[in-house]
Amino acid sequence: MKMKNHLISVFVILIVAFIIIPLPPFLLDFMFIFNISLSLIILLITMYIKEALQFSIFPSMLLITTLFRLGLNISSTRLILTQEGNAGQVIATFGNFVLGGNVVVGFVVFLIIVIVQFIVITKGAERVAEVSARFTLDAMPGKQMAIDADLSSGLISEEMARQRRYNIQKEAEFYGAMDGATKFVKGDAIMAIVITFINFLGGILIGLVQSDHTFSEVLSIYTIASVGDGMVCQIPALLVSTATGMIVTRAASDSSLGADVSKQFSAQPMALMIAGVAMAFLMFIPGMPKPQMIILSIAMIALGATLRRKMGEEVSKEKAATGEETEESPYQDETDYFRDIDNVYELLPIDVIEMNFGYSVIPLVDQGCGSNFVERLVMFRKQFALDMGMVIPAVRLRDDAGLNPNHYVIKLRGEEVTRGEILVDYYLALDPGNLTGEIDGIDTIEPAYGIPSKWITPDKRDLAEIYGYTVIDPLSVIVTHLSETIRKHAHEILSRQDVNQLIESLKKNGSSIVEDVIPNMISFSNFQKVLANLLREGVPIRDMELIMETIANHVASVRDMEVLTEYIRQSLKRTITRKWSEGGQIRVIILDAEVEKVIINALKTNEQGTSFNLSPDLMQQIMMNLMEQIKKVKDAVSIPIVLTSPVVRIYFSKMVEQFSQNAVVLSYNELDAGVQIQAIGTVTLDT
Repeated sequence: MKMKNHLISVFVILIVAFIIIPLPPFLLDFMFIFNISLSLIILLITMYIKEALQFSIFPSMLLITTLFRLGLNISSTRLILTQEGNAGQVIATFGNFVLGGNVVVGFVVFLIIVIVQFIVITKGAERVAEVSARFTLDAMPGKQMAIDADLSSGLISEEMARQRRYNIQKEAEFYGAMDGATKFVKGDAIMAIVITFINFLGGILIGLVQSDHTFSEVLSIYTIASVGDGMVCQIPALLVSTATGMIVTRAASDSSLGADVSKQFSAQPMALMIAGVAMAFLMFIPGMPKPQMIILSIAMIALGATLRRKMGEEVSKEKAATGEETEESPYQDETDYFRDIDNVYELLPIDVIEMNFGYSVIPLVDQGCGSNFVERLVMFRKQFALDMGMVIPAVRLRDDAGLNPNHYVIKLRGEEVTRGEILVDYYLALDPGNLTGEIDGIDTIEPAYGIPSKWITPDKRDLAEIYGYTVIDPLSVIVTHLSETIRKHAHEILSRQDVNQLIESLKKNGSSIVEDVIPNMISFSNFQKVLANLLREGVPIRDMELIMETIANHVASVRDMEVLTEYIRQSLKRTITRKWSEGGQIRVIILDAEVEKVIINALKTNEQGTSFNLSPDLMQQIMMNLMEQIKKVKDAVSIPIVLTSPVVRIYFSKMVEQFSQNAVVLSYNELDAGVQIQAIGTVTLDT
């Protein structure tokens, strides 16, 4: 394996050595034969690959083979000029074969090969490589968005998406490298002509000055050597140039080039038959060779007829095997289609998360209009999974002609939960509460957090930021609104299928606790209820193993799922502390001892469990005081946190949920010992 790593390095060093160190004719012959073999192998590989990336090393091989040929050219030139044209048997054989006893014919053949390679193949390959590189780079954003869309809709996995992105990157790098590598082929063709004429003119000059040969002998010797050297290098160059053109024009396919050619030609038998008939008519032109044209015409017509008959037989077999009928669909229109009761069932399935858009908002979310909405959804799903431990299902996007053009609606399980209004050509300026100036705009309410805001024109954006406004583009408004809606309703979105996938993922990671806990200690439905309880209050469920261990420790003595949830929350104290603290400190509103005493006294225990019966007057009094404290601390904290005793937390949380869904209720047992608690407010009873 180590030898393989150094093989190319050694080969490149040897090529450089060829340029410096004189080679004997025997070794030069071997290298010429190896060069032809290597070029032939490269050409055949380009014909058998299914896509260009299967031969991704081609640009590097193109450079190496070009350098190899130049090294051999220099070595052969040294032998031709120093050994009176004796540069090995390969050069001599090629020279005698091409010349055929005629110097002029030999030079003409050599020039034709070089010109064909330079003007036709090399120029064409260079242009195709340039265009391919440009189009590949231009298509990259669209391909990336298509991958993100497939990932968002659940059609592909994260691993498949990662592989596709890698392939796109490699494809762009390949065609970019090919765009540059084709320049080596062009330069190689030019150098072949230059070296050949140097050999010819230099050889004649040396032969006339330094040898005793006549002019005709010198001309014969060095013509054979020069043309032979040119041909023995140009044939491999022609093969590699053809391979270059082949690989840059090769489209992705499921089979090799030969198989594709055979398949696609045979798929059009009428083309062969018409071409055969056309050749038959050309036969009547005076002077045309009739026997050859008759043979070719009959062969093409016969081949086309045979292929057409086979295609007809295959179609008949497929119809017979599938029972396919050629008659038209029995449904003439949509009304007829839905008269069949079985077809109506197609209308019943609903999407877990759905967004409907008015027609003015569609350009903001449509990939065809250059929107990165889908890409941002994918990133949110990934981040939500990392934060909360739950995978959000794909979001269905629909246009809705019944909506106001500027409105959008967010639905959960087919029912609307919230909506918003977007002015596409405007920016949303949020008022953080510390403005230094006022700006003109259309008053509105930010849909995600309910913050007073204004829609402003783009030209006022800089001024708004100077005044202290937080300026957001319309797409970010939609994405933020959707993400906050999902966070708020995560416990509703969590389905049995989602829970099952989380459990299976835990099993794949090698955890053995799943078999012990579910369903032996807790039923699947109760386990789902516990996870939903955690998500309802924003507690991540990513540490699934710790959650199950806590259940295993307490489920025998606790039958109330809400109480069991409290134990799990206490086990997740590090997660809760990390989420709600900042800089090792957490700012909270605490409950007065008298308030906690009132709540505890309202708890009644019976056979069915614990009930909470607090008088409406007291409840309203406590909540009014809490709202006052929240208003006082709104500048100090973004999310108000209320800290209570463990016994009170669960019931006070339900009270707060009815009045303020933004407030978070924690207990002392849910905070890590290392966090510093700072009380910034106290909820008391009016005396």
